[in-house]
Amino acid sequence: MDLSIYEQHLDRTAANFVALSPVSFVERSGEIYGDLPAVIHGARRYTWAQVRERTARLAAALTALGIGRLDTVSTMLPNTPEMVEAHYAVPALNAVLNTLNTRLDARLLAWQMNHCETSVLLTDSEFAPVIGDALAILRDEHGRTPIVIDVCDSEYLGDGERVGTYDYEALLAAHDPLPRLDGPSDEWDAIAVSYTSGTTGDPKGVVTHHRGAYLNAIANVATWTMPTFPRYLWTLPMFHCNGWCFPWTVAALGGTHVCLRRIDAESIINAIREHQVDHYCSAPIVHSLIINAPAELREGITHRVRGMVAGAAPPAAMIQGMEQIGFELTHVYGLTEVYGPASVCAQRPSWQDVSLPERSRLNGRQGVRYVLEEGMTVMDPETMAEMPADGETLGEIMFRGNIVMKGYLKNADATDRAFEGGWFHTGDLAVLEPDRYAKIRDRSKDVIISGGENISSLEVEDALYHHPAVLACAVVAMPHPKWGETPLAYVEVKPGATVDADELIAHCRTQLARFKVPSEIRFESIPKTSTGKIQKFQLRERAQSTSGIE
Repeated sequence: MDLSIYEQHLDRTAANFVALSPVSFVERSGEIYGDLPAVIHGARRYTWAQVRERTARLAAALTALGIGRLDTVSTMLPNTPEMVEAHYAVPALNAVLNTLNTRLDARLLAWQMNHCETSVLLTDSEFAPVIGDALAILRDEHGRTPIVIDVCDSEYLGDGERVGTYDYEALLAAHDPLPRLDGPSDEWDAIAVSYTSGTTGDPKGVVTHHRGAYLNAIANVATWTMPTFPRYLWTLPMFHCNGWCFPWTVAALGGTHVCLRRIDAESIINAIREHQVDHYCSAPIVHSLIINAPAELREGITHRVRGMVAGAAPPAAMIQGMEQIGFELTHVYGLTEVYGPASVCAQRPSWQDVSLPERSRLNGRQGVRYVLEEGMTVMDPETMAEMPADGETLGEIMFRGNIVMKGYLKNADATDRAFEGGWFHTGDLAVLEPDRYAKIRDRSKDVIISGGENISSLEVEDALYHHPAVLACAVVAMPHPKWGETPLAYVEVKPGATVDADELIAHCRTQLARFKVPSEIRFESIPKTSTGKIQKFQLRERAQSTSGIE
């Protein structure tokens, strides 16, 4: 077969094709914006030239320790400069970054490090006790002994022990920086492995690639219309989906990472005011901290502040609350398997002409696909037919495109199930509204079926959040002798507020059909992950164990 004229002497060369990798953003900002601020952390300040050099020194040190293509480097770090540098240095070596959740127990940490075959571990001295136990389990039960590097953060005031062979700063000082941060030769190579929560069975290792990380970092820019030189506050843990790719987004724009070791309302608001922070991301619980902080704490913040919310469906009342204090909120949706956010509730100019409650409702939807995600819709998981855009017919949200994981590490069956029919199955149940914006009704396991009627726990929670006394709530199914199951609400009350169960139930009756109203309200602490996600599986266990129904 003869070649087309467009296939003759028009080959890929080093001049016209380079594998996509977010590592290139770090090289560019170090080269062009070297004198501009890159990291603020307590008393520490680094320019982009300094961050690039520190990253290149870390890369040189890891190379000397034997790290190369597709070796795993794990981190047990809070949001510190060293965590930023790990996101740059490890991919530069074509190695794979595994960011450990700093709230996990020793046995689960050991399991994950064994599963992804960790070669080197960077660990903050605060976590020495749990890491010491994890390393002992890893050695004794799995026969694995990674090289351990201690990080002693200047902002940690405790007496952290050292469990490693090397000290981070000494290691950097001992190695000349690599001349260039090259990245991979193949953009399909793994850049990171991140573990799901594992609420049923073992966690799954989500493997992502350089191409997807590059594209989603830029998609964040486009989605948020981010300017050059943003000041980005790290309220989202970088261990969570690699900080939704924002370590690389900030690098692409020559922005400033404002690091926070601890997350509380006062620290967040003070950092926003002092460092003129203009962007931050978090789960709804962190935005709620800001909304419910004393008004005087927010005094002095007169500049534009933009928040991005994901990790759980934000109640309309929260979206409304952010607007009332002058913060602009963008609602995105995604999962670890799609690099964090992969869809956005893209705001239309006409929404400014509707009432605030209606605007909040519109903004509360999961929305439409990111600009660099190739497909997102709601489908029947059995027939793979798209659901009608009627706002009523329930299906499953699915994605496909370059911003979808490679698959699950060492788990071919789970990967095949997730990609069945040529789409990634999220497990989130939703409807397509007439404007083709997706609206989640629930996770498949969180739908409450009462007397044959489906009840969305999110709809009930949204009604509860409209009561001014409710700080946090979660609704799960409670066994019922007549209806099979009915809604049970767990509620945390705002400081200084008072409310009882009867008042909340009466409030819900003004918002919901009668069969959707909670049968019971329990005022109890609600378990959350370190990223602010409510752990409903624990609440379902509570509901089952205290129901009195076998």
